[in-house]
Amino acid sequence: MKDNPLKKLETFGQSIWLDYIRRDLISGGELQRLIDDDGLRGITSNPAIFEKAIAESDLYDDDIKEMAAKKKNVKEIYEALSQRDVQNAADKFKPVYEKTNGCDGYVSLEVNPHLAHDTQGTIEEARRLWAALDRPNVFIKVPATTEGLPAIRQLIGEGINVNVTLLFGLSRYAQVVQAYIDGLQARACVDKPINSVVSVASFFLSRIDTLLDPQIEKSFAPGGKAQIAKKVHGQVAIASAKLAYQAYKDIFAKAEFKKLIAKGARAQRLLWASTSTKNPTYSDIRYIEELIGPDTVNTVPRETIDAYLDHGKPRLSLEDNIAEANRIMAQLPEIKIDINKVAQQLEDEGVKKFNEPFDKLMAAITKKSVD
Repeated sequence: MKDNPLKKLETFGQSIWLDYIRRDLISGGELQRLIDDDGLRGITSNPAIFEKAIAESDLYDDDIKEMAAKKKNVKEIYEALSQRDVQNAADKFKPVYEKTNGCDGYVSLEVNPHLAHDTQGTIEEARRLWAALDRPNVFIKVPATTEGLPAIRQLIGEGINVNVTLLFGLSRYAQVVQAYIDGLQARACVDKPINSVVSVASFFLSRIDTLLDPQIEKSFAPGGKAQIAKKVHGQVAIASAKLAYQAYKDIFAKAEFKKLIAKGARAQRLLWASTSTKNPTYSDIRYIEELIGPDTVNTVPRETIDAYLDHGKPRLSLEDNIAEANRIMAQLPEIKIDINKVAQQLEDEGVKKFNEPFDKLMAAITKKSVD
């Protein structure tokens, strides 16, 4: 552990999950090595990840042809393939799940992204996926859209683990947490156990800076706002995350939640997502290095894991410069940035970015099934 920066993150209370899944990762021994040697504690997936895994490799081709010969439709084939990967990965993580008393060791599977604005459709699909996976250490990913909020509340109330995804703003984060707490309270009110219900709130980071940096740069021109613009440039995502963590600590320390803790409830941990650095002038590990703190998760693509193994320097950083984070967010209106509108734009774009690879995946499976 002394020489491995990823494993050292455990000593600061942060869990590293991999933002990637593919059959050969699981069957070839690499996943087990990451668990044993690097302290990997979970996996997340999304439609883009499965599109790349299934469409851009031949690992699944024989299974696709076999299921097509049995008259399975494209969606049935996709679900069989993705569910098998998630189940197999979850089985690999079962010892982590047991060792951490259900804190870690999870694998996530997302509902059909086309249901992002369909509350009832999301609930029904999440129920079906949860039953089909039949593993205690899985999450069903539900987007933090307006329509997703009541679905989150309902699913938590039914005892289904939820990874809340596509979360970009502090206002929506407060609603997500409340949906989680409401779901636990509804479950507790009918005397159902809440000690095994787990949720994370996935706060997307690099996409915030990718969208805002060009807008902020417009204010670099000489004038009264250039100084503000240069101070906030490239800092909004990390500032948002730091303030989200402050909100997390405040909410889950309140009397309302302490009553649920007495019944076995767990806090809904914050998960840092979209952590690969898009701007080449920024550090390639900045969305890990600057956000290390207790009771958090960072879900990281493989290339970022490799970069952190190479030059990561773990230290508690999540609560550094909180006053500066508040100032950054407070100054955005002065350069004509409405962070709530930005969060909504990113959410809308995020749904589209999951719909497109999902549709490409369906087309690829269709093609592979007849080739």
